[in-house]
Amino acid sequence: MVDMFLIHRTDIPMKILVRLFFKTLRAVLGPLMQLWEIVSRPKGIVRAPALQAQVDQQCSSLALYQFQTCPFCIKVRQEMSRLSLNIERCDAQKNEKNRADLIQGYGQPKVPCLKITDTAGNVQWLVESGAIIAYLRGRFSTV
Repeated sequence: MVDMFLIHRTDIPMKILVRLFFKTLRAVLGPLMQLWEIVSRPKGIVRAPALQAQVDQQCSSLALYQFQTCPFCIKVRQEMSRLSLNIERCDAQKNEKNRADLIQGYGQPKVPCLKITDTAGNVQWLVESGAIIAYLRGRFSTV
């Protein structure tokens, strides 16, 4: 019984070390990931100005809740660039209001999450980068 108590007590420092390791890893890799996103950003689709204005109008009903260094969020942002979509980006990691809106709307702070508001004001939340990219391609790639 004493041995179990000693093992349990050593778990606490290990948790702290693991958290510190991942926090340090994010601090080091985060800026590199952001730099890679900028360097590898695809060229966007070029549309006629009137058509791009229509796309921008449709994008005004969309908002992407994201973390700046999340690889899945980067993947969605790259597709937004490729499709030349001006979708509002809401940082749910550092902005408490955006985080609270995401939790209130979707139920948890899961990113990437696309908020889709229809003309009647009904809101749908779409998660998972693959599903978001498929939605954006289906809605905007032929426009």
